Amino acid sequence: MNAPTNAPFRPVVRSLLETDLYKFSMWQALLHWHPGAHAEYEFKCRNKPAYPLAELKEEVEAQLDHLCTLEFREEELDYLRSLRYIKTDFVDFLTVFRFQRKFITVETDGEELLIHARGPQVHVMGFEIFVLYIVNELYFRRFDQEAALAEGRRRLDAKVAALKAFGREPMLRNPFEFSDFGVRRRFSGAWHDEVVERLARDVPEFFKGTSNVYLAMRYRIHPIGTMAHEYMQSFQAFGVRLRDFQKAALEDWVQEFRGDLGTALTDVVGMDAFLRDFDLYFAKLFDGLRHDSGDPVEWGEKAIAHYQKLRIDAHTKRLVFSDGLNLDKAIHLYRHFADRIMTGFGIGTWLTNDLGVTPLNIVMKLVRCNGQSVAKLSDSPGKTMSKDETFLAYLRQVFEHPAA
Repeated sequence: MNAPTNAPFRPVVRSLLETDLYKFSMWQALLHWHPGAHAEYEFKCRNKPAYPLAELKEEVEAQLDHLCTLEFREEELDYLRSLRYIKTDFVDFLTVFRFQRKFITVETDGEELLIHARGPQVHVMGFEIFVLYIVNELYFRRFDQEAALAEGRRRLDAKVAALKAFGREPMLRNPFEFSDFGVRRRFSGAWHDEVVERLARDVPEFFKGTSNVYLAMRYRIHPIGTMAHEYMQSFQAFGVRLRDFQKAALEDWVQEFRGDLGTALTDVVGMDAFLRDFDLYFAKLFDGLRHDSGDPVEWGEKAIAHYQKLRIDAHTKRLVFSDGLNLDKAIHLYRHFADRIMTGFGIGTWLTNDLGVTPLNIVMKLVRCNGQSVAKLSDSPGKTMSKDETFLAYLRQVFEHPAA
């Protein structure tokens, strides 16, 4: 690992388009339905880094300064307009949008790096993905780049070889398809480019897209994504009865996208509580469900049983798995489910930060909205996040969610 240097400034962010697709879809929905919402997002590192992240403070500040000078380019706006679910007035808003530096702060507490974004939600929600890959790239710049990239290419070769070998096996009723979900976790932008270009070229029968909108445009592949936890959590503070926040969020989504982007996220208050709200109306309107915490086999079995209970043919629906996947896990889940339901797999760290160096486990989550706490009750230990234990306990009580 190299010590910090006084090297010339190298911007990490290349384009405002280089973020997850679901940022744009949630952004549009919240702009249309809740434009006055005020939100607070908080950065957190869940594992121990090789050196204190506090050392990156000045570099992160400089990168955020750069981010706040960027605007959407005309060709990027044209690309967004070409996506049928992106509405013209939202793109018009983006033509004048710029991140405001006053809405985000960077501080330290001992060895910890503290990053907070506070302000109108439609102006601060976009910071998340950029902050995460800024911190990641700055962190990994201090490691031996040549050695890491050599190991990354060796592992990428092995992945491509494994996929080609898998392709020679008989497929099940539904095809095996996966996408890149790794923008926030990546080793660097250059490595992300290399991974996506290689997969799109060498295994297009399996590799179906990327959450990175900039790379989707660049390599002419499908942008992938619908909603994230922050969208659902926001409705805990939007004036509906707390017990009804999931239904309200899903209903607004249906009205906004009218059949597009129909994959619902299930783990904001746990799968069991989600399914109690995901009635015949929503089950018919949404194309499928996304898994992001808890045991994936148990989750998938619950989803199929729910469709059967509602007398919906599971073969018309899709389960998307996106929690800590690698290729082996994805293929295992495919073999378990693909004769009974369509499947999809979003793979992140294992694609964009599998270079022999321990990745960071960093997040930047919504913690308050409209002046009140919001929370996620995860089905996985350690993923529950809230600053307000009283609200967390109340949320557990309302949705009959067991304590972790």
